[in-house]
Amino acid sequence: MFLKKYIFVLLLAFIATNLFAQKDSVNVKGIKIKGKIKIEKGGIYDALAPSKAAFYSAVFPGMGQVYNKKYWKAPIVWAALAVPTYYYQINNSSYKRYRTAYKLRKNGFVDEFTVDGVEIVSLETLESAQKQLKSNRDMSLLSGVILYVLQIVEASVNAHLLQFNTDDNLSFKPALIMNPIRIETPSVGLTINYTF
Repeated sequence: MFLKKYIFVLLLAFIATNLFAQKDSVNVKGIKIKGKIKIEKGGIYDALAPSKAAFYSAVFPGMGQVYNKKYWKAPIVWAALAVPTYYYQINNSSYKRYRTAYKLRKNGFVDEFTVDGVEIVSLETLESAQKQLKSNRDMSLLSGVILYVLQIVEASVNAHLLQFNTDDNLSFKPALIMNPIRIETPSVGLTINYTF
C-alpha cells in the first residue's frame, strides 16, 4: 500500500512539473549556411546530451540529474533507491534466518525457535514465513530495478527537454466555465485554450 502511494505521489509530481508546453529553440527549414554561425541567445543543440545523461545515471544513480544541473533531484533519486535496498536487506536476512531454522528442524536439529525443547514456531509457520519473506524480498528487488530504470529515463528526457525554450504564451490553462443558461441543472465542462 505504501509503495502505491509513493508511486502515485512521484507520478503526480512529474506531471505537475511538466504542464507547460515547450518551444523548440532550433528552427532549421532546409536552409544552407556557409561560414560560421554566431548564436546570441540560447545554446547549441547537443544531440548527445540525453544519452550522456542516461549513461551517467546508469553508471551512478543521480549523476544524470547532476549532469542536467538539477541538483535537487539527486537526493530524491538516492532516497528512492535506498528504500527498496533497505527492505531487500531486511527481508533477505529474515528469509535466511527462517530458512536455516526450517532446514535444521527438518533434519532433527535444534533451531533458534526452539526454547528448552519447546517449539515456539511450528514447521508450517516457518514454511509460510519463508514464502512470504521471499515474496517481499523479490518485490523489493523488482521495485528497486524499476526505480533505477525510471531515474535513467527521467535524466534522459530531462536532458532532451532542457534544450527547448519554455514560453508562457503557449501554455495549458484549465478553466471551469459555468453555463449561465442552465443554472438549475449545472453542467461542468473542460475548456482548453491555446495562445500563440
